[in-house]
Amino acid sequence: MHVLVALSFSHLLNDIIQALLPSIYPLLKDSYDLSFTQIGFLTFTTQVTASLLQPVVGVYTDKRPLPYSLPIGMSITLIGLVLLSLAGSFSMLLIASALVGLGSAIFHPEASRLARMASGGRHGFAQSLFQVGGNLGTSLGPLAAAFVVMPRGQIHMLWFTALALLGIVLLHRVGSWYQQRLTSAKQRATTSLSHRSAWPRRTVIQAIAVLIVLVFSKYVYLTSLTSYYTFYLIEKFQLTASQAQIYLFVFLFAVAAGTIIGGPVGDHFGRKWVIWISILGVAPFALWMPHTNLAGTVTLSVVIGVVLASAFSAILVYAQELVPGKVGLISGLFFGFAFGVAGIGSVALGKLADHTSIEHVFDVCSYLPLIGLLTVFLPDIERRRT
Repeated sequence: MHVLVALSFSHLLNDIIQALLPSIYPLLKDSYDLSFTQIGFLTFTTQVTASLLQPVVGVYTDKRPLPYSLPIGMSITLIGLVLLSLAGSFSMLLIASALVGLGSAIFHPEASRLARMASGGRHGFAQSLFQVGGNLGTSLGPLAAAFVVMPRGQIHMLWFTALALLGIVLLHRVGSWYQQRLTSAKQRATTSLSHRSAWPRRTVIQAIAVLIVLVFSKYVYLTSLTSYYTFYLIEKFQLTASQAQIYLFVFLFAVAAGTIIGGPVGDHFGRKWVIWISILGVAPFALWMPHTNLAGTVTLSVVIGVVLASAFSAILVYAQELVPGKVGLISGLFFGFAFGVAGIGSVALGKLADHTSIEHVFDVCSYLPLIGLLTVFLPDIERRRT
């Protein structure tokens, strides 16, 4: 359990740093006279760097685990944070964004593998605990930006290097634990997962394809909120940037609070039901949100955050059980795709906002959760095992 807590807390530190970049977009937009398309490219650079590398890291570490890759990844994130604090041009912001993405690419697949290894068989709970750290960190990023960076300026992001240094120390200790247990962990993975390969190849491919489309739905909708929610609130309700950051924190904290629910529920009732509820269940609230006032928008965003939060943990564990023995590959593939589609979606939504309006972007994105209907094509893997 202590390893799971350490991984979750490290995920919190990692994602606070990651969340600082989109949280200071209003500051960067004014300081560098950026368009929404350029804002989208900052997210694109971070996310796609992570997207392309995470499956590679996952495949490599399935064959040759790297116990100390986690502190190395956090060290690269630290360099990106320092460069982001000191950057004086858009091109330097892009380089800093790429380094933050590279650090994430190294961190997420191996950390997800360790969470499963330390789960004691409660795979859904372990992934939810790991994810809640990241989501809580993502929610704290806007709050940190609102009170530290936005009032004082970009250079004050250097204060958060202390978080990265703490993460490096903590992950080095986790790496030592991983090194000591590597041989026995491989044996347990072989004996406990090999008997679960019960589905024909065509069914597995179809199910993975459906899961990827569901991840697309979740993360394009999520990136509309994480990248552009503050601009939406500023434009529609005439809030200040700092006020909008507070409401972004409220939404992201709801995501963090809801994350821990999905894993245990999935362990008990099945991942497919969690996937149904967490994606399709968001649809009526998402469709309603663009047509209500500020209080209604904030309230609906909280409901959306809580319901949507459990989707990724459930999808990830479902896929790991569908393709046994390939934890690194599956973690890298799904983390990578999630990051990549968020990055591409951010650019596309930024372009749409430049040509129409932020409010139109939220109208369009409100239909994305309806893609959750595709869950009907997923096999009932829990029923098959029983």
